[in-house]
Amino acid sequence: MKPFDPRLLRAAPAARRPVAVLAATGIAGGVATIASAFALSAVVVAVVDGTDLTGPLGWLLALFAVRAGLAAVTERVAAWAGVRVSSALRAALLRRWGTLPEDARLEPGAAVSLATSGAAAVEPYAARFLPTLVTAAVVPALAIGTLVVVDWPSALVVALTLPLLPVFAALIGQATAESTQRRWAALASLSGHFLDVVRGLPTLVTYGRARRQAQTVREVSERHRRATMETLRIAFLSSAALELLATISVAIVAVTVGLRLSHGSMALGAGLVAILLAPEAYWPVRRVGAEYHAAADGAVALDELLAHLTPSGSGSAPGGEGGRAGRVRLRGVDYAYAGSPRPVLRALDLEAGPGLTVVTGPSGAGKSTVLDLLAGQRTPTAGVVEAPPSHYVTQRPFLAAGSVRAALTIGHPATDDQLWEALRAVGVDGVVASLPGGLSADLGDDGFGLSAGQRQRLALARAWLSPETLLLLDEPTAHLDPEGAAHLAAVVAELAERRVVVAVTHRDELLEHADRHVVVTAGTVTAAAHHPTTEETSP
Repeated sequence: MKPFDPRLLRAAPAARRPVAVLAATGIAGGVATIASAFALSAVVVAVVDGTDLTGPLGWLLALFAVRAGLAAVTERVAAWAGVRVSSALRAALLRRWGTLPEDARLEPGAAVSLATSGAAAVEPYAARFLPTLVTAAVVPALAIGTLVVVDWPSALVVALTLPLLPVFAALIGQATAESTQRRWAALASLSGHFLDVVRGLPTLVTYGRARRQAQTVREVSERHRRATMETLRIAFLSSAALELLATISVAIVAVTVGLRLSHGSMALGAGLVAILLAPEAYWPVRRVGAEYHAAADGAVALDELLAHLTPSGSGSAPGGEGGRAGRVRLRGVDYAYAGSPRPVLRALDLEAGPGLTVVTGPSGAGKSTVLDLLAGQRTPTAGVVEAPPSHYVTQRPFLAAGSVRAALTIGHPATDDQLWEALRAVGVDGVVASLPGGLSADLGDDGFGLSAGQRQRLALARAWLSPETLLLLDEPTAHLDPEGAAHLAAVVAELAERRVVVAVTHRDELLEHADRHVVVTAGTVTAAAHHPTTEETSP
């Protein structure tokens, strides 16, 4: 069974206050539970003795009200803690991945599964398991301490049998953890495969392979179903085992108390308190076992999340080594993709200063990889990359679902006047003005509803507004007609007057404005000219 992991509070500081409140309510609930046992026994003794019931009943009702209030507070705080913890972990995970080069990140399918299902699975762990763990740490100790004062033989029975419950729970929990690990692996495999299928569905349909993928998804889903049923079977068996052990232990206390009551060697009030407190000592531990099985996915996901949130000392922040402002440099850079025997870049040397540097070359030569290295998204296998913080516009720029204003101000604030100025500069102000609400118009996921060229222009408007010194552009004119491409090339040239701009392209519009032209062939720079009309060829 997984105990509370203090790394959770370091990774999600927002959870500290809810956990502290849960601990306080758990202690208060334990005290109220013990007091209720005394009040209830007092009521029974009053009935047997025929004395006044007003006082004992008043105390009993008041304690029931206190326990109900504490239970309500615990439920609300637990739900709040679950949402806060899962949201904080997801945000911390995305921030962490944002600082890592692409080579150090998870495969996209596994990353999506961990950031969505994984973070959500932590919610029951924080909302249910942790509060129960606090109660289990407080109530049994208070119950045994009270029994020592009231009836030490009953306290001895509870003290000897109570440790058996966590021992059995730990043994069963180990099997549950292994089963849950297999289930989580099956879920990650299913998520990754389904994501790949959805991304490649148009291609699969074109080549008539969609039905075959449906069969593959069905097989992966069946593996996930079998792993889930195995976990549930272990959970039910463990709950039954803990219930049986606790029932036998409470029965031993009840029998010993009953025998002494029948012989008159024990007072009725003390006997009732012992019988009422014995189940309360076992109940929190039994519930910890049950809640652990309910939150087993969250425990496994939490381990995975914390492993990714713990700095490993590898990787570099976006922007390489943060070279001098206004200059970028690659010196002796080699780069090979994971699992590839051949490097895509070999001994590459490149320098770019203020102005427009245009990178051309055949497909697959490593042009986009050069931009990834300058942006800090990839780590070279050899050599040094020096670059200041950059704004990177990829071939498929990211546009989150939300308003146009939100899409343009990711990472930097801007006034509406500045937004319209940027939109006019890239020639997309008319498109935005025609949308219902203008800047407040909602865009679909990944800019759904706009053409590829319009999405590219919005991304360039965002680059226009960005404060970074270095601007990296990957095929900025790829989705535009010749007239639109010529206009955007002029916009890029204007940006290059006050920044360092490195642009990759297969078209000629940017070459007309280039201050430097770099040709990448077979992973090496074969030409670097300071005049746009000058181009050398590889030897």
